[in-house]
Amino acid sequence: MNLPKKLKQVVKKVISSFKPIPPEKSPREKLQEIPSIPYDSTNLANISETQLREWLNNNEIVTAWKSIKDDIQSLNLPEMTGGVNPGDQRAIFYLISAFKPKTVLEVGTHIGCSTVHIASALKALPEKSFLTVDIRDVNDSEKQPWKEFNSPASPAQLIQKIGCQDFTQFKVSTSLDFFQTSDQTFDFIFLDGLHDAYMVYQEIPVALQHLNQGGVILLHDYFPNEQPLWEGYPAITGPYLAVKRLQDEGANLRVIPLGELPWETKLGTNMTSLALLTTY
Repeated sequence: MNLPKKLKQVVKKVISSFKPIPPEKSPREKLQEIPSIPYDSTNLANISETQLREWLNNNEIVTAWKSIKDDIQSLNLPEMTGGVNPGDQRAIFYLISAFKPKTVLEVGTHIGCSTVHIASALKALPEKSFLTVDIRDVNDSEKQPWKEFNSPASPAQLIQKIGCQDFTQFKVSTSLDFFQTSDQTFDFIFLDGLHDAYMVYQEIPVALQHLNQGGVILLHDYFPNEQPLWEGYPAITGPYLAVKRLQDEGANLRVIPLGELPWETKLGTNMTSLALLTTY
């Protein structure tokens, strides 16, 4: 038998069995594949841009920030790890301090940078409960995922160091699984998990179902009109596209981008991609 000929036949047969790999779908295509989802935005607080600016320049909150700043710095939190930058972390502290929520949910713990700032702001309040959810066990003592980002301690250890362990809980779950199985409600929800449009589009309606009357939803990586906020860094389009589809479908949703903060965020600018979800 002619071995080369036989080999060619086998190779030809194998190749013919391969199915072409379909091209990667665009964010818009993935989003449009999701059926329309019912929503109810009546529990969202109606917040004005003027009110937001007052919160970010509030003297009492400035004093509170200065009082915890050294404790936060002692944690040696790494920067530019794919989570919120130091300027955003400060903004989150201000928002929690101003809004004074009794119950807070964070979706996307990551290494705990925003987590410790939320907890630090809640610590001063007489009544508080904080739950942070992530798709993986961020406190896994064997895998130690925080070390991938050069963080010196797990999120739970960071929380303990600042004395917030009594009112802070960690949960391993996808965002949608959590929302579908939990009956908890919250005054403040920070959505900072998977930023793909199809996911954020599904998260917002179920987050609204778990929002208390007059509650707030904070978005991360919201790039208005899909435009970059920093030169040389492309826009992350998911949250914007998700909200736009909900608005196009008639949702009474208004987004207030925090825009330019009174302090530096990253790359020598004061810009942030944080945005509040409110109503008209």
